[in-house]
Amino acid sequence: MFTGLIEKICKVAAVIGGSSGMKLQINLGLDAKIGDSIAINGICLTISRFQGGVAEFEVSGETVSRTTLKDLKTGAMGNIERAMSAGGRFGGHFVQGHIDAVAKIKKIERRGDFWHFVFENPKEIKDFLIPKGSVAIDGVSLTIAEVSDNSFSIAIIPTTFDGTIMKYYKTGDMVNIETDILCRIVRTQLVNILPNKNLTMDKLKGLGF
Repeated sequence: MFTGLIEKICKVAAVIGGSSGMKLQINLGLDAKIGDSIAINGICLTISRFQGGVAEFEVSGETVSRTTLKDLKTGAMGNIERAMSAGGRFGGHFVQGHIDAVAKIKKIERRGDFWHFVFENPKEIKDFLIPKGSVAIDGVSLTIAEVSDNSFSIAIIPTTFDGTIMKYYKTGDMVNIETDILCRIVRTQLVNILPNKNLTMDKLKGLGF
């Protein structure tokens, strides 16, 4: 389990392999050991070995195909977060490190000291994005500003922009998206218990929600 609060931006030392599976080597520079779970751009991976200060991760073909790892290059920078400790402070939201979709950045706009990002709204996550709800973009815990049929937007504060790989983003880049697990659970259970599986806001209101 992660919080979506990025601890460090780290450089990819090597990408070995391809779509059928890869080994990923990263200069972590953090206190970690073999077997630890590390979120890399929001993807939960396990350290399989160390070579000096470089951590190596084994990535399955399934994970490669469903995330932005398939386009990752040696020398790229990544958001890094270690798994949350039992006594740690919870400052973001529940982030599992399981990617729901990959989406394109549609627009990046600076507004004073802040930044406004607009992302695609892929069909597989449309039902789980709500205004003022939580979402993780490349592992960063963020609050959704607005949602439309085709996109959703987020306002980024300077601290988040400077402390994550968001400062390297360009329009057209692809990002990993994980929706809020609480939202997914609630909607899934409502769909299961309601007599009509076609869930709408009007039907919810009619049933007293």
